[in-house]
Amino acid sequence: MKLFAWLRRNSFVLLLLAVFICSDLAIAYWNPMVTSRRFYKNDFTKTLYHHQWTGHGPVFFGNSAVTGAYIEEQSRSGLIEMGLSYGKLTDLQAILDRQLFHVEQELVVGIDVHTMIDSLETDPTYQWFKPWYQPYVYTYRDYFRDSGTEFVKSLYKGVMDRKPDELFAYVPRWIDKELYPGQIAPDELAKKWDEYDKRFGWMTQQDYKDNLQAVDYMIRYAEEHQLKLRVIWMPWNKGYALPRYMPGLQEEVNRRLAAHHIPVLNLLQSYDARYFHDLVHLSREGGAPVFTKEVDAWLQSLAKS
Repeated sequence: MKLFAWLRRNSFVLLLLAVFICSDLAIAYWNPMVTSRRFYKNDFTKTLYHHQWTGHGPVFFGNSAVTGAYIEEQSRSGLIEMGLSYGKLTDLQAILDRQLFHVEQELVVGIDVHTMIDSLETDPTYQWFKPWYQPYVYTYRDYFRDSGTEFVKSLYKGVMDRKPDELFAYVPRWIDKELYPGQIAPDELAKKWDEYDKRFGWMTQQDYKDNLQAVDYMIRYAEEHQLKLRVIWMPWNKGYALPRYMPGLQEEVNRRLAAHHIPVLNLLQSYDARYFHDLVHLSREGGAPVFTKEVDAWLQSLAKS
């Protein structure tokens, strides 16, 4: 009786809660952050979009350095380019662990000077960051506000101007990944290097321990799923000093890879400054075609051995 009386007293609040939960579940099922061009798209979603929503296949994973350097349409390797803006190995672990993508046959991982920094901020809209208990609308509230504001403005403009075709007009959100044409001026690059050194140059192994654990995870995952795992140290503009923490990081990662006989292609300091857009991104016109051919040749040599 007491429970029934409590339910009657709070029926309106409970009804509102039920409506909110059901609405949020319906919106989450629709998943506009993935399905609607009214909403911002992250690089993981863009990868799926440009591969007809295929959630499986051989993969070249990394951050934006991979996006800029590997030209999938020119490659003979058949790898799906999965470069993610500010992507880290912990992101790869989350993708594999949550089965958001099923890697088949071959997993190539590109590691650059940013890929393993635990504290580096990344894109908060990546699907693996949303806690299961957090409402969908709350998680992506900034993007709902942006799209909602655009919707209201279009609706108002269409009514006031008496243009029915503009009532629901919107600007489709950008669906392509960022590429890196041309070259940044040397004085700007010098400033970027100084900023980077102040921000990250002092780091030690403690500052990439989570990503070292992710290295161990991807090795185990490849062995358990019988994947050919290959690792590439992505190019750094050797016109500028290598970040101070990189030799130690590279040595530790290589030690773990060597223990499992994982092939490694070290291109960290192989490319001249003329191939770069900035410190870490190869220029699309000059560096990327060279890189793509070199990676193809390396993978082909491994396949023959």
